[in-house]
Amino acid sequence: MTDIYNKNSEKGKRRQLRQDIVKAEKIIWDKIRNKQIENCKFRRQYSVDKFVIDFYSPILKLAIEIDGESHFMEGAAEYDRERQTYIESFGIKFVRFTNNDVYNNLDGVLETIALKVRELRG
Repeated sequence: MTDIYNKNSEKGKRRQLRQDIVKAEKIIWDKIRNKQIENCKFRRQYSVDKFVIDFYSPILKLAIEIDGESHFMEGAAEYDRERQTYIESFGIKFVRFTNNDVYNNLDGVLETIALKVRELRG
């Protein structure tokens, strides 16, 4: 790969996150894997520098983040903003959802992802 994407130094972290996938991420992965949304290929637990993105389409440079409870702890919002700003500096676009969005509005989440894919394809 490159010096930024899926660095070997982050391989263990990516592998561990794939093994310890949380329920909301598993639900989304089951719906977007194998090009199920707009025939778009997503990868899971893809790293950009030292940061791991939940789901990523390299072709569209689209990141999907599913925010669980840890994202709502003190200081987490600021960390997430700084992390996202850094990742966006590589031209990557984000869509973010909470675990509750996935559990309570899965169809809406999937439609939002499909709309973003169509938008980025122009």
